[in-house]
Amino acid sequence: MIALPMAQIKAGRLKIIDPENQSYIVEGIKKGPEAAIRITDKKLLRRLLVVPDLYLGEGYMDGSIVVEEGTLYDVLDFCAINLMPLPGEGGPVVSAPVQKLNVIGQAQTNVAHHYDLNRKLFELFLDTDLQYSCAYFANDRDSLEQAQANKRRRLAAKLLLKPGMRVLDIGCGFGGLALEMAREHGVEVVGVTLSEEQWRAGQERAKAAGLEKQVTFKLCDYREETETYDRIVSVGMFEHVGSRHYDEFFSKIRDLLVDDGIALLHSIGRMAQPGSALVWINRYIFPGGYTPALSETVAAVERAGLWITDVEILRLHYAYTLREWHNRFQRNRNQAQELYDERFCRMWEFYLQISEVAFRRLNWMVFQIQLTKSVDAAPITRSYLNE
Repeated sequence: MIALPMAQIKAGRLKIIDPENQSYIVEGIKKGPEAAIRITDKKLLRRLLVVPDLYLGEGYMDGSIVVEEGTLYDVLDFCAINLMPLPGEGGPVVSAPVQKLNVIGQAQTNVAHHYDLNRKLFELFLDTDLQYSCAYFANDRDSLEQAQANKRRRLAAKLLLKPGMRVLDIGCGFGGLALEMAREHGVEVVGVTLSEEQWRAGQERAKAAGLEKQVTFKLCDYREETETYDRIVSVGMFEHVGSRHYDEFFSKIRDLLVDDGIALLHSIGRMAQPGSALVWINRYIFPGGYTPALSETVAAVERAGLWITDVEILRLHYAYTLREWHNRFQRNRNQAQELYDERFCRMWEFYLQISEVAFRRLNWMVFQIQLTKSVDAAPITRSYLNE
């Protein structure tokens, strides 16, 4: 057994067993996550030195990396603590990566890769309302269902909905938020999505709830919308826009919003300057995706001539959400394997676990930005959130 002297290792202990059954120990001074992995492919050893955040995921998917002690989460947690630089710790400034253009047409292809997977898969790990975005945990006793209900109510409160208003939901998911806004606040909602699976689900749910005259779901790009709205909301869609299209996105928000209207953007973001994305996530989970820095988002809002009337940062809420998703996925793993296969299940495990680690250890967070066209369109205090 060989101990590797690696100065950058801060905490924890990772045992690596190579294809020749030789063991290596990588250990920090402080206590931290402990795990052991076996690597069965010699080529993978070399690849891990070149692009670790890609080949670690690929190796786990293919079974070339086997977790022998601890859990996959422990392995990823060790890597995040020791091998991924945190903001403010020095190192070169990373420029924004070359991204696929999310032009009309290509954007739908990118969305279909993930969101047009079998709806039964999402039913295996999401809450009963199929909310596929960060929940809001008011306390540690909240169930996933309660936390997602908290999130929907908080979004509605920030939109200051009134009966008869027309609301545009950009990237409407499976329709849960649109249906609740219509049912609880008496508004008319148009939800737009590029996912055929989500579009079908939204239509079915609206009909089942008797809200098909109040809620309309469209299979189209938000850039193709031409009507104006009193309120606009977008939850978990901005991550798929791409920084090259930020000006286009906020200009469209401005054009679709009435003069005294309110828009609300809910998105994953990074607590750091603009940088690169996780390569494995972009290749296997969200092609064309990009996690925006708040700074580049705000700059695009300013260029569009919109007021930022409120900003809220949700830090660990998505980590708690992902933990719940992963636990539910594990309980229903056999059903997921029947839908797809073992490699897919290992890919999904890696996706949920690396995402949770990113929110706990790296610089990921969620921001909610309230936007208006006029300075007096929103209240001047936040007291309405408690009413």
